[in-house]
Amino acid sequence: MKQKLFNKARQFAHHPKTAQALKSMKPEKSVWGFLGIVLFLIVPEIIAFIYGAPITAYAKDALSHSPAWYEKYYFDFLLMMFEEGGSWFNLAIATALLIWFFF
Repeated sequence: MKQKLFNKARQFAHHPKTAQALKSMKPEKSVWGFLGIVLFLIVPEIIAFIYGAPITAYAKDALSHSPAWYEKYYFDFLLMMFEEGGSWFNLAIATALLIWFFF
């Protein structure tokens, strides 16, 4: 069973359609592709590592003052993004995408 799964994975990896799919997913080499990876994947994780606790405290404090419905969504979003701090896994994936972007 293990060998059968290994063979299927190898066939999938060496299939020409897989290479074509990976090539189509690769971001275009441009300033916007680079900035997209950096600004949307790497910077939020770094901010979460450095300022996660103060942002979370600010959002919890603001939610305790019964904000308007649109502010409540904003503070809930801040809590969702920064409550658990940064993720090394997400940062590793973003770094791998950045390396893949240059090759």
